[in-house]
Amino acid sequence: MANHKSSEKRIRQIKARRLGNRYVSRTTRNKVRELRSLTSKEEAQKMYPEVCSML
Repeated sequence: MANHKSSEKRIRQIKARRLGNRYVSRTTRNKVRELRSLTSKEEAQKMYPEVCSML
């Protein structure tokens, strides 16, 4: 348990940052998985710039 106001604030900030990072990493991982599973070259070429921008 935090003893100082600054450490309590830091805990709140880290929690919010962690939630955002989890969302970004999860969606990026799913998009990469979708891209790898595509069989059509045209579809993959359309999706590639979107996935690269997430990385």
